[in-house]
Amino acid sequence: MISALFPVKKLRRNGKCVLLGALLLVGVVAVVSNLWMEVAVPAGSISDVGTGWRNNLFGQRLSPGIVRENVNASHPLEDSGFMKAVWKPEYQGRANLHVFEDWCGSSTDRLRHNLHYPLYPHSRITVNKLAVSPQWTNYGLRIFGYLHPYTDGEFVFALSSDDNSEFWLSTDESPSNLQLLAWVGKTGSEWTAPGEFEKYSSQISNATQLSAHLRYFFEVIHKQNDKGTDHVEVAWTLLNEDLKFLVIESKYISLYVDESALRMDEVAHIPQTVPSHPRNVSQKHDTPTLDLLREDPRNTFDRAVPLLDNSFLQGLLPDCSYKPSYTINFPLQRYQGIHYVHWSYVYPNDYTRLTHMEGLNSCFYKPRNKTMFGFSRFMKLDPPEDLEKKNTDYSFQKRVLTWNDSTMKKSPYSSRPKSEMAAEKNLHKSAKGPNLKSPPPPPSTRKKLVPKQHINSKWTDVKMTYIQTTQKSLQPLNIKVANQEELRRDTREIKADTSREEEEDHNPHVFDTKVGWSQTFQIRRVDLQSTRSDLQFMRSDRYRLNCKVLGNLLLHSSDAMPVAKAFVAQLNKKHKDPFTLLRVVNVEKRLDGAQGSRYLLELELKDTKGQLRRLSHYIYVINRRHRTRPPGQDLVFQWPEAQPVLCNPVGFRWNPKVMVHFVLPVKNQARWVRLLIDNMAALFKTTGDANFNLIIADYSSTDMDVRAALEKSSLPRYHYVKLSGNFKRSAGLQAGIDLINDDHSIVFLCDLHIHFPPSIIDSIRKHCVEGFMAFAPILMRLDCGVTPLEARGYWEVQGFGLMGIYKSDLDAVGGMNTKEFTESWGGEDWELLDRILQAGLEVERIHLRNLFHHYHSKRGMWNHRMS
Repeated sequence: MISALFPVKKLRRNGKCVLLGALLLVGVVAVVSNLWMEVAVPAGSISDVGTGWRNNLFGQRLSPGIVRENVNASHPLEDSGFMKAVWKPEYQGRANLHVFEDWCGSSTDRLRHNLHYPLYPHSRITVNKLAVSPQWTNYGLRIFGYLHPYTDGEFVFALSSDDNSEFWLSTDESPSNLQLLAWVGKTGSEWTAPGEFEKYSSQISNATQLSAHLRYFFEVIHKQNDKGTDHVEVAWTLLNEDLKFLVIESKYISLYVDESALRMDEVAHIPQTVPSHPRNVSQKHDTPTLDLLREDPRNTFDRAVPLLDNSFLQGLLPDCSYKPSYTINFPLQRYQGIHYVHWSYVYPNDYTRLTHMEGLNSCFYKPRNKTMFGFSRFMKLDPPEDLEKKNTDYSFQKRVLTWNDSTMKKSPYSSRPKSEMAAEKNLHKSAKGPNLKSPPPPPSTRKKLVPKQHINSKWTDVKMTYIQTTQKSLQPLNIKVANQEELRRDTREIKADTSREEEEDHNPHVFDTKVGWSQTFQIRRVDLQSTRSDLQFMRSDRYRLNCKVLGNLLLHSSDAMPVAKAFVAQLNKKHKDPFTLLRVVNVEKRLDGAQGSRYLLELELKDTKGQLRRLSHYIYVINRRHRTRPPGQDLVFQWPEAQPVLCNPVGFRWNPKVMVHFVLPVKNQARWVRLLIDNMAALFKTTGDANFNLIIADYSSTDMDVRAALEKSSLPRYHYVKLSGNFKRSAGLQAGIDLINDDHSIVFLCDLHIHFPPSIIDSIRKHCVEGFMAFAPILMRLDCGVTPLEARGYWEVQGFGLMGIYKSDLDAVGGMNTKEFTESWGGEDWELLDRILQAGLEVERIHLRNLFHHYHSKRGMWNHRMS
C-alpha cells in the first residue's frame, strides 16, 4: 500500500537528484523572504539599522535637514558614507571644530590612530577663522566646513602649524572629492613658526581654480604634542599676487552642519572622508621626504632649454660701471677674509635650508622662540566674542589662573631680579606636570582659567601672570639663591601639597582648566630675511659662519618679479618678435646698499614660433627715489616707491662655453679616485658637455695605476702629473695649475671625496667672471653612514677648499702658497681667499643642491702613518 503511493525504490535510485532539488527549494524560499522584508519594512526601522560598525556609522537618528548618501557602500571608510547636510545661509561665518584630547604624538597619522577618531571627539564646537591656537598640549583638531571664494580665479593655499597638519579641499561641495593640497610634515618632527609658510615646499599648494558662485568642502587636520607654540592656520591668495597670503577669515567659511542641538552619541552627520583613516592617506604622500631632494628646475635648466642668442642682449640696456662698494681696498690680516665674503639672495625658494637637521642644530631660531609662546611677536589673539561687545582688548597673553576668591596679586615673575626669578622657577619644578606648558596651581584651590582683561593690544611677548590667594602655600617669595635651607624647606612643603592631590580629587571646589579650543589669532608674516625678525636670522658673518643648517638667503617675489618683468619688457621693446615670460627659474641678488644690486636672471622664455629659450644674464639695478609734490598740495613731499633702473654692468658677463679645469692632488686613495673618475664620466654622459678637463696630481700612489684608470675612462679630456714625496695639497694643486696653458679658462680647485651634480659645470661658469668674481660653492658634508640619497649632514660654511677662478686672476694673486704650506694641509684655502679679496675680486657664495662631501676619517690618509 505504502509502496504504491510513495515509490521508495525510485527515490533510492535517484537520491542525489532529490537532495539537489530540496536545496534549490530552500534557497528560493530564502531569497523571496529577504526581498519581501526589504519591501515591507520601512527605512529607518530597527531592521534597517544593522549591527557592529555599520550601526555606529548609520544607526543614529537623522537630524533635520540631513539626507543620507552612500548607505549601500561596500565599505563606508573607503566610500565616505557621510550624511549630506542641507546648507543654510545662517551657517555662514563659522566652521565645525572637533577636538580630540589626551592623545600624545606630533603627526597627523598618530591622530588617525586615536580610538575615538573621527566620530567621537571630546568637544564639538565651531571656529570663526582658520587660525586656531588653543594654547594646550597633546591634542588633535579636525576643522571642516565649506569654503566660499570671494572671486573667480586660481587660488594658492598655504598652511602653517606646530606640529603636523594637513589641508584638504574638495573639487565641489561633496566631502567625497577631497584632495590634499598642503601639509606640514608627515613624521611628527616637522613644525613651523606662526605665519611661516615657506619652511617646507609642501606648505604651499599648486594653483586651484575656484568659482565665487560655488562652495567647496574643506578639512583641516592638526596634531599638537606637549612642546612649542601650538597653532594652525590656513591662508590663501590669488595667483600672480606676489603670494601675499592672508588667513581665511569668517566671511569666507561656513558650517557643514549645525551640531548645537545634537547629542555626543549622534554621529551619523559626521562626514566620513578620505583623510579620516590612515590606510586611505598613505598613498597620497608620493613626494620625496626631503625638500632638498625634490626635483628643482635649476637642476636641469642648462640642459633642457637652449640658451638665448647673445645678439638679442647686445645694446639692450644702457651701460654702467660695475664698482661694488663691498670690495676690499685695504690689507687684511691672516684668515680675516672669511668675514668679508658676502652672500647672495636666491629666488624662488630652493629649500637648501636643512629643516630635517634642525633638531640637532637648531640655530635658526632664537632659544626663547623654541619654548611655549615664544613666537608671540607673530601672533595676536582675537578677543572672545563675549568681550568684543565690551570693547575689551585681548592681546596675546596666556590665560590667568584664578585661585579661590580672596585677594588678587601680581605675578611673582613680573618685575623682580633674574636671580630670584630663576630660583623661584626651580622651586616650583617639583609641582610641574611633565606635559604641562605652565605650572599648575595648588590642587586644593585650583579653579578654571579666565581671560586677562586689561592688557595692551600691541604685538607683545607672553607674560604668565598668576593670581594667588593662599598666602602660606604660594605667596610671592623674597628668597636668596644662597639660602639653601629655606629652599629645601619650601620645596618639601610643595611636594607635600602635590602628594595630597590624589586625596583631594573628590573636593567639589576643584575645577578643570578651561581651554579655549576656538581661540583664533592674527598673524604677522614671518620675514626670515629681516634683521628685525624675531627669528635668529641676522646678516652677521659670525652667525652665518656658525649656523650650518641655514641654506641660501631667500629673496622675496616682490623684489625678484618686478626686475624680471622689467627686463623682459625691455627685450620686447627692442625686438619686433616679442618673448613671453613662462617662468622665473632662478634669480640671484647681491645686495649693495651704497651702489645698487647685481642680479643674475635665469628666465624661461617662449618666442613667437613657440620655441623655448633660456635667458641667463647679469644686470645691475640702481634704486632711485625722487621727491614729488602731490597735485593740489604745496610744500608737501613724499617718497614714492623705488623705481628699478636697469643697466648693463660693463665687462661683467659670464662665458657659457669656457673650459673648466678640475684640479686635485691624490695619494693612495684608490677607491675614492675610482669613484671620482666614474662621477666625472657620468657628468659627461649626462650633459654632453666636453668643455671640461680633469687634472690629477698623483703623489706616486702605490695602490692603483691612476694614469691607466684615466686612459680607460670615457672622460673627454684629462691630464696626469706624477709627483714624489709626501702629500702636499698646495704644491699638488699648483702642479696641476701649471699644466693649464689658457689663461682665459677657469680653474676649479677641489677635493677628492666630492659628489658632483650634473649642473656643477654650468654653475661654475655662471659664477666666475674674469677680472671680477671667483666662486666658492658651499657643499654639504654627509654624516657617517649617509648617502647622497638621504642628505643628512650640514653645510660646510667655513670651508673654501672648492674654489673656481679664472687662470689669469689666480696667477695675478700669486697662485697657491707653496712656501708656507708644505708638509700639511689646512688653512691654505683661507689664505688664498685673503689674497683674492685683497686683489679687489669678490667671491660668490651659494649653497649648491646635490653637491656633497662624502664622510671619511683621516685614518690612513695622505701622510698619516699606522702606529
